[in-house]
Amino acid sequence: MPSRARLLPLTLGLTLALLTGCTTGGHAERKAGDPVTEEEAAALAALLQRNEQRGGADFVVTAPYGEDRLLTLTGSVDFRKDVGRAQAVTSFADGRPEDTRTLFFTSEDVWVGDVAGLTDALAEGGAPQAAYLRRPVSTGTEDGTPVLVDVLIEVVLNLSAHTADDPRAFLDRDYTWQGQRSIDSRLATLFGLPDGQIVAVAAADDLLTQFVTTLADTEFDVTITLSEHGTRRIDLPADEETADAAQHADVAASLGI
Repeated sequence: MPSRARLLPLTLGLTLALLTGCTTGGHAERKAGDPVTEEEAAALAALLQRNEQRGGADFVVTAPYGEDRLLTLTGSVDFRKDVGRAQAVTSFADGRPEDTRTLFFTSEDVWVGDVAGLTDALAEGGAPQAAYLRRPVSTGTEDGTPVLVDVLIEVVLNLSAHTADDPRAFLDRDYTWQGQRSIDSRLATLFGLPDGQIVAVAAADDLLTQFVTTLADTEFDVTITLSEHGTRRIDLPADEETADAAQHADVAASLGI
């Protein structure tokens, strides 16, 4: 499993970034740009820990990584076991059909399935029972150019922490209150981060609702929305239905896996 220190700069900074949101606690006459309060800082210090305590969540990640391309991941994550599943859909503005595939993932590996032609290609390659190709996660730190979907799932898996942080750290930085709005019919409080990111926290229970940021070395924003926090059980594909991408490199390359 790649250590958290191996993640891209965005992911490395995400833990600190996400420790900056909570409800306003009834403070009146606030305006966008006001600094966070001590009460908010105390709640924010435990924001990622609350995700782990709840066990998991459903998520939607959107990444418009080109003028005509949008990658959307829709799935669930188990924060306690660092495992998730998602449907990955790439849509195109120029009329091309959507590219849809199923992903299972940990911090170490990604399983890719439900790709047109995959099972036939694996059968021809000597793996007749395989429905998934498994490959190592690539975030670009040690193994070349980062794979966008891998960066996104690494970010999702890092939306939790075993322990809370020191609230004083959030009072010493330029974190600001940015008002409230509805996200998926849930009232959320928004907070601005020094680098322009926005974090939204549910007003009802101080749970992380949404995080918006610009990926490192890119010009597009990624939006991560969490909902239905609670225990998740996610079973990875069985060994007998999994083939190693390294042993089927030609299939992986031809299908973009």
